Amino acid sequence: MMSVKEPPNILWVCTDQQRWDTLGAYGNPFVNTPVADRLAENGVLFENAFCQSPICTPSRASFLTGRYPRTTRCRQNGQDIPADERLVTRLLKDGGYVCGLSGKLHLSVCNPEVTKGTERRIDDGYDDFHWSHHPPPDWPTNEYTQWLREKGVTYNTPSYNGSKYVQAGMPEEYHQTTWCAEKAITFIQESAHYDMPWCYTVNIFDPHHPFNPPVEYLERYLDKLADIPLPNYQSEELGNKPGYQQNDHHNAYNTAGWFDHDVMNESDHRLVTAAYWAMCDLIDVQLGRMIAAVEESGQLDNTIIIFMSDHGEMLGDHGIYLKGPYFYESAVHVPLIMSMPGTIQAGVRSTAMVELIDIAPTLLEAAGLEVYAGMQGKSVWPILTGAADSSEHRGSVYCEYYNAMPWHKTPTAQATMVRTDKYKLVSVHSLGQGELYDLENDPTETQNQWDNPDYIGVKLNMLQLLCDRMAWTVDPLPVRQADW
Repeated sequence: MMSVKEPPNILWVCTDQQRWDTLGAYGNPFVNTPVADRLAENGVLFENAFCQSPICTPSRASFLTGRYPRTTRCRQNGQDIPADERLVTRLLKDGGYVCGLSGKLHLSVCNPEVTKGTERRIDDGYDDFHWSHHPPPDWPTNEYTQWLREKGVTYNTPSYNGSKYVQAGMPEEYHQTTWCAEKAITFIQESAHYDMPWCYTVNIFDPHHPFNPPVEYLERYLDKLADIPLPNYQSEELGNKPGYQQNDHHNAYNTAGWFDHDVMNESDHRLVTAAYWAMCDLIDVQLGRMIAAVEESGQLDNTIIIFMSDHGEMLGDHGIYLKGPYFYESAVHVPLIMSMPGTIQAGVRSTAMVELIDIAPTLLEAAGLEVYAGMQGKSVWPILTGAADSSEHRGSVYCEYYNAMPWHKTPTAQATMVRTDKYKLVSVHSLGQGELYDLENDPTETQNQWDNPDYIGVKLNMLQLLCDRMAWTVDPLPVRQADW
């Protein structure tokens, strides 16, 4: 086991619904993300990192435990994570860490009709817990809206210039992203005075919809709005794809007329994209403030900094907005950057396929702690430290959707995905349909080859691989204690 001389601190920044292609470091020429880009220059950027579910709760339960959604038994939004699941933050606390959180947790049901106060927690290891599931004042315990009230400010996000799709968000000074960062900064500064390692998870709600950046951030894009690319969509492409995609083309979240792709004009599409990118730009500014606090308090050389997201956003690609039972790159491909000067390699772009469940065992290995027997992830610490080839880690990535959101009924949406460097296969178990993409010849995932006889061999091989990956979601617990 390879670890640093002292247990490293961990600043773990996780955004919500942020695609991998929203940073300059991933090739986006429009966004303004110098902090994340610099973090990549000083660390390892994973070009092929994927979530294990394109939906919040199952994804978060998965990467916080290092276990697949089906294994955690937390497969859906609106489910409670079982109390016996062991979060990496709990394991770190057991190893001597002090752990904190600001923002979203979402490992249990979090609906104001059911959850009247703070969402239910298991023994998660957090000593410092500042909860704000989302910015609107739906709970009296929402610390962000409490913070606004202390400042004499009311949460208000009106339509931006009459747009049906974009709102004028809270100013930067009063934004939830800013609040999340400020809580982290206070913790970082205070922790510098104590001789104990810490882990702080910053769970920013943005750039999750509604699309409501501060106006000053959105308006930076207005003079180049006409240059923003339209969504990746061809009008005929949904014809041989799963039926719920055709429905959601007109009804995001299966809600009549919500983000109806055909009703939206080119200006609408571009304004939504600009708003989404503007939310990412604000995140970058606040990331910079947090990193500065680590550096100014003398902790930079012994702090692992992680920047990632729980899943992506369709953003109009393939004629669909928001998220759902889709496994396009827009939905499952996420940013992942890790840095620690002097320990993690600088300026490395890893092409290895990585799953988000790999983060939890990575952190335990970095801290010199035993990897929990229930974890199914595979540590990337050897890649980070230069002890392993940065182009090799997994042969495939696996992702699940088991009626993860309740919008699709009769039948529900039940699907699984496996992806290699050349192909992606999605089996829709509830419809008897599927998707197969040749990523080398069709990187935009427009042409579904599921029923193409020329791809029958590829399809069979990928189905076998999917079957194998599903089999290995079997829970490794309880641990075998003897031969019989």
